[in-house]
Amino acid sequence: METSVGGAALAGVAAGRLIGVGTGPGDPELLTLKAVRALAEADVLAYFAKAGRRGNGRTILDGLGKADGVAALFAPGQMAGILKPGRIELPLYYPVTVEIDKEHDDYKGQITGFYDASAASVAAHLDAGRTVAILSEGDPMFYGSYMHLHVRLAGRYAAEVVPGVTAMSGCWSLAGLPIVQGDDVLSVLPGTMDEAELCRRLGDTQAAVIMKVGRNLPKIRRALAASGKLENAVYVERGTMANAAMTPLADKLTDEAPYFSLVLVPGWSGRIMDGSA
Repeated sequence: METSVGGAALAGVAAGRLIGVGTGPGDPELLTLKAVRALAEADVLAYFAKAGRRGNGRTILDGLGKADGVAALFAPGQMAGILKPGRIELPLYYPVTVEIDKEHDDYKGQITGFYDASAASVAAHLDAGRTVAILSEGDPMFYGSYMHLHVRLAGRYAAEVVPGVTAMSGCWSLAGLPIVQGDDVLSVLPGTMDEAELCRRLGDTQAAVIMKVGRNLPKIRRALAASGKLENAVYVERGTMANAAMTPLADKLTDEAPYFSLVLVPGWSGRIMDGSA
C-alpha cells in the first residue's frame, strides 16, 4: 500500500487510516460535511479530555444528534451511521499538569510522555487495520492536540486532516466584529506568553486574537491597557456554544475566565460604526 504525505509516496504503509477531524468551536451545526463523512467512516473514535470528563470535541459530536434541524439534512438512518452506537471509543486523558510551569522540565516530560503513549494507543488500532478518527476542537492544526499525534504517526500510516472552523472565526462572527481588511496585520497571541512580550506584540499589530485566556486574563488586561488597545477589546467565552457570552473587556468586572474564552482586538480603524463615519 502507498500513500502520499507532504507530496512524497511512502511504501509499505500499514493498513490502518488516521483522520484528524476538526469539530469546530462548539456549535455542532458548524461541523463540515467532510467531517461528518469522516466520522461515518471511522471504526474508532478517539478524543482528548480531562480525566473523568467527556471532552469538548466529543461533546460537540453528542450535540450533532440533538441540534435542531440537523437530522432533517440526512437520509433516514444516516444519522445513526454517523453516530454509530457501539463503535470503539478511545478517550485520551490529559495528565494533571496545571500546577507545573509549562517551561519546567517536569511539565515537558509529562506532556511528551502523554503524547507518546496516546500515539501508541492509536497505532495499535491502525496496526489492526482500523480507521481512527481523532476529534479536535476548532481546527486540528491550529493549537490542536491532534497535531502532536499527527507528527508521530503520519509518516507511518495513511493520514488525512479534515479542517474545522476555528474558535476565533466562530467568535468574531458571533460578535459581528470585522477583524481585518486591506493591509491590516492580524496577530494570534497565546495569553500564556510573558507579559512584556505580549505587550510588545500588541503594540506592533493592527488586530489581535488572544487565545488561552483562562487565569491569564489579569495579565492580558494589563498588556492591552499598556498598548492602548483595551478600549476596543472584546471578551468572548464559549463562543458558538449554547452558553456563549461576550462583552467589551473594559466592562468585564471580574478576572474570572473559562478555558474556552478569548479576546478579540479588531483592526480596520476606519470602519463605519453605529451608522456614522
